[in-house]
Amino acid sequence: MTAASAGKVLCIHPHDDMLVALVDLRIGETVEWAGQPLKIHTPVQHKHKVARRDCAQGEILRLYGTPVGKATQPIASGCAVTTDNLEHYAPPLHVDAHTQAPAWSAPDVARWQQVTFQGVVRKDGRVGTANHWLIFPLVFCENRNVEQLRDALVRPLGYGQEEDLADFTRSLLGGASEGTPAPRRPFPNVDGVRIITHQGGCGGTRADARSLCRILAAYADHPNVAGVTVFSLGCQNAQVDMFKAALAEQNPNFDKPCLIYEQQKWEGGEAAMMKAVVQDTLKQLAIANEVVRQPVPLSHLRIGVKCGGSDGFSGITANPVLGLVSDRLVALGGGSILSEFPELCGVESSLMARCVHAGDRQRFVDLMHDFETRAHAVGTTFADNPSPGNIRDGLITDAMKSAGAARKGGSSPIVAVLDYGEVANQPGLSLLCTPGNDVESVTALVSAGANVVLFTTGLGTPTGNPIAPVVKVSSNTDVATRLSELIDFDCGSILQGADPEVLADGLMEHMIAIASGRQETQADRLGQHDFIFWRRDISL
Repeated sequence: MTAASAGKVLCIHPHDDMLVALVDLRIGETVEWAGQPLKIHTPVQHKHKVARRDCAQGEILRLYGTPVGKATQPIASGCAVTTDNLEHYAPPLHVDAHTQAPAWSAPDVARWQQVTFQGVVRKDGRVGTANHWLIFPLVFCENRNVEQLRDALVRPLGYGQEEDLADFTRSLLGGASEGTPAPRRPFPNVDGVRIITHQGGCGGTRADARSLCRILAAYADHPNVAGVTVFSLGCQNAQVDMFKAALAEQNPNFDKPCLIYEQQKWEGGEAAMMKAVVQDTLKQLAIANEVVRQPVPLSHLRIGVKCGGSDGFSGITANPVLGLVSDRLVALGGGSILSEFPELCGVESSLMARCVHAGDRQRFVDLMHDFETRAHAVGTTFADNPSPGNIRDGLITDAMKSAGAARKGGSSPIVAVLDYGEVANQPGLSLLCTPGNDVESVTALVSAGANVVLFTTGLGTPTGNPIAPVVKVSSNTDVATRLSELIDFDCGSILQGADPEVLADGLMEHMIAIASGRQETQADRLGQHDFIFWRRDISL
């Protein structure tokens, strides 16, 4: 797929019925693409689309060379394409069991063959990009104890920010005007003490409790985690035995420290229990500190690719750059995971054509169908996926959003199709069934094994993760400048003619620095460590 720009407008694919406005277009002005003038008849905001030809009511319109909507009324050439004249349209799916994935022309990765990153190598040979101690509850009733343990450990061990809002408040009340410097870290090889809190574990169905335990077990087993401290109340649906069973299923040879405390069985009260928890965890942190990073090949990287707060430029700049990085890692023997099934609606056929196994093509269709059926059951559809921010900034149908979002997955063959909570245990590109919701999706990408998440945004989002670095990549330079505290890497220069391949090189280098612990993501700097698991059933 190629894109050609004529300054004010962009044509993504030669078969497209729309052009993308790179700047605000005024009534009466003439723009030019491929030597053809186009007079503008209605205002068109930048990032939005303008009809390249006259379109009749009921016609299917294309963008990225694929159908993205149906005209609900005639649209004249030079007029803005909006929610008033275009609705979501996705072509029907047909699974051909005899279709084989086309031969893939892998990118030249000679430059990266000998490159390494400083990874955390576990006893079983798996490699992490961090060495965290993780604390979480099996039920929301224990969130307070998790937070107490965080307060007892994080800042005293030197992992807190040197100055925070509490320091600022004290200064306003006449106290010290400067924050108390964080102490020197007694465990320098432990990258952080991280917590998870959540609203699950009881009140819902047993299926949701099992799903939560599978996700928590995957986090405990993740190579970025040295060990875990787990809190249980005792009477909840997500029982300790359920969690242990999920952990055994996740990894029968699990051998990390796993400290479990069940409050209803504890003699001596909560204060005594919490003191014991602090003492036990400190002992294990001293052992976790013995791990030292070492050089490992890039084939040990497993990236999750995600977008959130997308805009009309996301599919033109940042998402294709992620696709280039994904293809390079796959060519190097690494792994990549593409999620957000509602944001693959309309491009299913092209993804199915890339599936190596016929069974995965059918599973992809089945998971998409099951997802949409659940949506219908609660009175919604995939067509409702674009957020108000998406629509305001140029993504007016779900299929239009999907056509750009899918570009994060590059062009490599698809080796596996996974349901939420399953693990990507083989190299190559996998599809993972998740919602489009930023945190629910990132939560699952990490539980599936991603040790780095590359996350594009056109509007800006602070999303992070407790155990895996989330690298925020902007689609436009404006948001990278205005929200610089949220953004790690800017791809907006593509709109001014920068080479996506060069930007992909830069993003690879940035990712390697983060995976090696030499650089911190903005989300980690802010302490933004989000976790939400996808509850698919009702509360009882």
